[in-house]
Order: sequence, then C-alpha cells, then structure tokens
Amino acid sequence: MIAEPPGRVDEIAASPAGPEVGAFFDLDGTLVSGFTATAHAGDRIRRRQARIGEVLGVLEASIRYRLGRMHFERLIARAGGYLEGESLRELDELGDRLFARHIASRVYPLMREVVAAHQQRGHTVALCSSALTIHAEPVARALGITRVLCNHFVVDESGLLTGDIKKPIIWGPGKAAAAQRFCEDNGVDLGRSYFYADGDEDVALMSLVGHPRPVNPRSGLAAAAAANGWPVLRVAVAGRKG
Repeated sequence: MIAEPPGRVDEIAASPAGPEVGAFFDLDGTLVSGFTATAHAGDRIRRRQARIGEVLGVLEASIRYRLGRMHFERLIARAGGYLEGESLRELDELGDRLFARHIASRVYPLMREVVAAHQQRGHTVALCSSALTIHAEPVARALGITRVLCNHFVVDESGLLTGDIKKPIIWGPGKAAAAQRFCEDNGVDLGRSYFYADGDEDVALMSLVGHPRPVNPRSGLAAAAAANGWPVLRVAVAGRKG
C-alpha cells in the first residue's frame, strides 16, 4: 500500500493550530482545474461582446506569455483594456453565474479537503492568486475563504472600469511581496505557513514559506521541488486528468 505524501489532510490535522499559521492557495491549476478566465472569455464570445480583434489579441498574448515572450504585467493590462467601460458590479454578478455554471465542477475535491483541514485547525487561510477579482472571489466564497490576495480593476467614480489594473501587480515576486505584507499586517508567521501552487512563477513565494506544497507543478516548479525536496501533491477532478 502506497503511503500518502505530506500535504494531505492527515498531516494538516496533526499540525500546530492557531491563526499564526498561514495557508495560502493559488487558484488556477491549484484549487481549480484549468484557467477560470476561460469561462469569462467564452461567455464574451458566445454573447458576441468580444470582437475578432479582441479574440485574436488574447490568443496571441496568451501564446507569447506561455513562450516567455510577454511579461504577465502586459498580459493582464491588455485583458483589463478590453473591459474598459464595463460595470464592475455587473462583472461581479457575471463571475458568480459563471462559477456556478462552469467552474464549481472543476474544483479539485482533494483541495476542498485541504482547505477545510486548515480551516479546522484555525489557520489563517487566504487565496493568493494572480487572477482578477471576478475570477478569484467566487471560488473563495464557495470554499469559505474570506481573505483574498489578487489583482483588482481600477474603477471610476461610477463604478466603471478604466481599463487599468491596480498596482503593484500580484504575480511571481509581487505575489511573494503581497503575502509578506499580509503576514506582517495579520500576525502570521510565514516560516510556519503553507503555500499550495502549480506555477513556475510561484517558486518565489514557495521558497519563503515553511511548508511549500507544489500541486500538479509545471516544469520549473517541479524542478525546484526536486532540488529542494518539496513534497508534491497530485490532484484531479473525476473525468479529468490531473
């Protein structure tokens, strides 16, 4: 019989209790299979809100980002620009509907258990993602996570998007800096905390926490995990590959 790797529920149940211990969770590829933003992009295409230039622009930017030829800051700025003039309130409502229709079934069952295990220990649980609020907050609410560190739209006095994203952008080292500020402000000991993530850019924060937990890691994070002896979690949704 194969023993359960560290990071599963039994390990958390035996960990020290209390809010001084943080549990940070990435979103896309960690709590949820795939990318939450694809549901919004698909909805815009179905409703014919997205012009062909926007669709091609997003595809081209995404490919360049994956190939390392575009910085994440430029990618998310382009996405924000396409939504200029839209109502944040209406986008938030759309985010909730898209979660119920397309995202809820893609939440990894094991990661639901991991989140709940940390909550039962009284740990300070936070979603820490480069996603935008309309994608991150519905998932956090569904999992009972009240603290969310993610990227925010800039809005005008009428609640309409200006096309800009609030700085500093949360991604890579910026995500690590945001988590450090959060810990300082909330009395959380980063050295006793956990971080669950899948992306290569998450090595920065993974290297700061006491309990790094790569989840279905991509190649760069997998290499760092092997080099540092970080335990890796493999998770899947029924009917989907992990």
